Amino acid sequence: MGTEAFDLSSTYAHLGLGARVEPLPDFQWTPEYLTAYTERTASDGDEGRLVVLMQQDASWESWERHPAGDELVVLLSGRADLIQEVDGEERVVALSPGMAVINPPGVWHTATVHEPGQALFITAGRGTETRPR
Repeated sequence: MGTEAFDLSSTYAHLGLGARVEPLPDFQWTPEYLTAYTERTASDGDEGRLVVLMQQDASWESWERHPAGDELVVLLSGRADLIQEVDGEERVVALSPGMAVINPPGVWHTATVHEPGQALFITAGRGTETRPR
């Protein structure tokens, strides 16, 4: 893709070692794709990051955590609460457009969407786990 512009909401990006950016035009949230992506980017170790711009139309149906590193969440539009489970208690972080929050490594988190919008995620995805909400 080089210097061509691309839509980050449909073509995600991987940030790798050596300040490398790899557009991911065919990204899919399937176990097969995620396994192949993890294998292809394994040499980046815990430093690899997935950059995703996602529409947030509804509250999340699951919790997730990322043991490999911090995740930066930036709400671009809409209104949502990011909920982190810290020491067995839920911590609610109210987000409005332009606000950001960091999910520390290994912290379970989910979101309640109050007004649909878009969010930018920069995630240390290696070893990500999910559980039902």
